[in-house]
Amino acid sequence: MHDMERMGTLQSGNEVLAVVRIPAPTALHMPGSGRFILALDGVSDPGNLGTLLRIADWFGAAQVWCAGGVDPFNPKAVQASMGSLFRLQPCAIDDLPAALAQAQKAQVAVYKAEASGANVFSVGLKKPCILVMGSESHGLSEGVRSAPGTSIAIPGGGGAESLNVAAAAAALCMELIRP
Repeated sequence: MHDMERMGTLQSGNEVLAVVRIPAPTALHMPGSGRFILALDGVSDPGNLGTLLRIADWFGAAQVWCAGGVDPFNPKAVQASMGSLFRLQPCAIDDLPAALAQAQKAQVAVYKAEASGANVFSVGLKKPCILVMGSESHGLSEGVRSAPGTSIAIPGGGGAESLNVAAAAAALCMELIRP
């Protein structure tokens, strides 16, 4: 057996293997002027989590909050992040609804992605803000749904029931950074 195949954790991996220390936990902070935070509520698929980290990195998120869901250092999440995990370290958060309430008190807008939300193009997004994305199969948790904030949705015209959480996050982040 090839040594790389034996040491790797994925069925088909790359030709490179890195051994790194998991960074110390990052402290939660509010976004500064003109910035946004991507908050993840129970994202359970490691590939989606890694892709969400990469999206947050691409669009310049100040931080990523991870409430519940999969470990960001899961090998599939690490691989899917394509290095973004180490540029934009996620912050584990135990009580997302309380953090959203704290954000609103600090004059930080909170936007919650939900299919039943207002059309994102008509909301007039403001920063600093927090964009909350929910679980792939369950959406936002009850606590987050009842937390302060504005529910927003991506308008669609086709027959699909929903978008993949990473695809939805990319569309919403693009709208957030629109001048």
